Amino acid sequence: MLAYTFRRLLITIPTLLVVIGVVYILLFSAPGGPFDSERVVPEAIQAQLMSKYHLDLPYWKQYLLYIGQLLQGDLGVSYRYADWSVNELVGSALPVSLTIGGLSIILSLLIGVLLGALAALYRNSFVDYLVMALGSLGSVVPSFVLGPLLVLAFAIGLQWLPSGGWDHFSWQFMVLPVSLLTLINVSTLARIMRASMVEVMGSNYIRTARAKGLPMHLIVFRHALRPSLLPVVTIVGPLAVSSITAALVTESIFSIPGLGILVVNGAANRDYTLVLGLVVLITTLVVLVNLCVDLIYAFLDPRSRA
Repeated sequence: MLAYTFRRLLITIPTLLVVIGVVYILLFSAPGGPFDSERVVPEAIQAQLMSKYHLDLPYWKQYLLYIGQLLQGDLGVSYRYADWSVNELVGSALPVSLTIGGLSIILSLLIGVLLGALAALYRNSFVDYLVMALGSLGSVVPSFVLGPLLVLAFAIGLQWLPSGGWDHFSWQFMVLPVSLLTLINVSTLARIMRASMVEVMGSNYIRTARAKGLPMHLIVFRHALRPSLLPVVTIVGPLAVSSITAALVTESIFSIPGLGILVVNGAANRDYTLVLGLVVLITTLVVLVNLCVDLIYAFLDPRSRA
């Protein structure tokens, strides 16, 4: 297992370099620059700005300088946020996105696995139909529709929760965004868990366990649950990353100062260092989450280590 983990960690280095290089090329290939605006800047000031941030150097030199900064843990200085470094911007937004995304993925796993297992065990019953209806709702209705509906129901109608904003991790402001992400993720996890459990429950060794007279709860927990979780573990990686980083619509609906807002502002303002810093962060999160998923998968199915 240690050798397998070490090999997976070694892959992260070339992966990061390739992703950074591709994003770097795309950013600098687009027309315009970080200091272009409607107001015309004098050429002398423009030249000083370009020189200060090394934008007057060839692209390959800028890339090497940026890689050197990354090796020191420095994501650079933001071009558009005055007196703010990218490390400070990410440091203020990352805990918010991690909290909302982490809570949603934990709740999604617990609820999704439970509902999917119940739907499989009570196949073609009211429970099964209810779970499938919930899965269809979360998959078909987009988040930018579900979000305002939650605000309309619980913030405006019932007035139980605030409609948006952020107040130092106060739970009242986290309920609606976490609920939205959880509802979307549960719809996927429940359907996958149901399909996997139905397939496993039809296996020969499950029939043998039933023929021996084992109680249903022992059959499920000892024989069916572990192989049924393999497809769920596979999809958890992308869901976890999307819950943390791709919750742009959620953060916009509820006015949450997370990574999604930084991504949009950085791309709109051509803030190269901010966009690259977020790409490095998101890529690192993706690699680490996928590594954890692979390790869990290898634990559940030792044959996958080969």
